[in-house]
Amino acid sequence: MAKITLHHCPQTRSMRSLWLLNELGVEFEVVTHAFGKNLRAPDFLKQSFAGRVPALEIEGRRLFETGAITEVLCEVYSPDALGRRAGHTERADWLVWVHFSETISQHSAALTQQHVALYDDSMRSPIVMKLEAARLTKCYAALEARFEELTDQGARAHYLLASGFSAADISVGQAVYMARHFATLDAFPKTFAWFTRISERPAFQASLPLDEDRLYQRAFYATWET
Repeated sequence: MAKITLHHCPQTRSMRSLWLLNELGVEFEVVTHAFGKNLRAPDFLKQSFAGRVPALEIEGRRLFETGAITEVLCEVYSPDALGRRAGHTERADWLVWVHFSETISQHSAALTQQHVALYDDSMRSPIVMKLEAARLTKCYAALEARFEELTDQGARAHYLLASGFSAADISVGQAVYMARHFATLDAFPKTFAWFTRISERPAFQASLPLDEDRLYQRAFYATWET
């Protein structure tokens, strides 16, 4: 079995890779980094040229970017369960949703900068905050439309693919976990039911941070606070 090391910051995109590794049930090590400028240190830049997490060491290779990490891990360890191999009828849908997670995450990242990284209210933009929160809501609407589509096709809308749980649910589920700090799922009942279902999985629970390691000190950040 190849040695696997995940470089991780709690409550960042690297949680996506951590959750996937927990679902795969493979042996791996986690190196936890503080969120901040230490990711620009020369030693870490050898793992991730962009100075970002996740970075994954596997079989003598260094990988970064969550979508690529997801595809590689599924191809190696779970091509027919968590992954969908080339030629599978759901392969295209699997790829779409695995990578849609980044559409969600980019808006959460902008809001994290506004609410968490900027230390003074005068530095924050109410316009940016409102726009990005609205964009998250549009992402939720896309997910709701997917579950409605599956229902219309006669499939159980329990997961993003009709055949069942996959790494697509992990990728999007982690993105929604982050997004819910800034926009609620109240208006999207099918998406809320899906998120509740997947967040009860033991591998998700094992990927959550300890209280002292949380990047977000609040469960929810209002769009703008005076």
